[in-house]
Amino acid sequence: MTKNDESLDLVKQAIRDAGLRATPARIATLQLLRAATSPLTHAVVAEHLATTGVDKATAFRNLNDMVDAGLLRRTEVGDHVWRFEAIMGEPGHDSAHPHFLCVDCGNVSCLDDVKLTAGSQRASEKVGEVTEILLRGHCNECR
Repeated sequence: MTKNDESLDLVKQAIRDAGLRATPARIATLQLLRAATSPLTHAVVAEHLATTGVDKATAFRNLNDMVDAGLLRRTEVGDHVWRFEAIMGEPGHDSAHPHFLCVDCGNVSCLDDVKLTAGSQRASEKVGEVTEILLRGHCNECR
């Protein structure tokens, strides 16, 4: 068994463990998002999957099904566009983490290593539960 076969088997099993059928479209979607270094929009996912014959509606339906099943996280960064990312067994990537949005080019990056300090967590708990942190600024390419 090659490494790719093992990865394929792990992806199929993750989908099945989440209670979904491991269809070719779902497998391709999860593989794409697990390989991505930042959240991807529906349009980007659909564009990648179009080469395998998956239409936009199927791509969107599968993204939402996998969010509901706990395989993906859906994020909206203020531009009214949903972005999706895999929830994997990698340290720091299972839970919600901050994202950086470049206000010039719109690029979104994961900030997996950025954590709230204990003091910040206590202060935020006074007003509610923090579910997402978004930092806005100018990326290195745009500044």
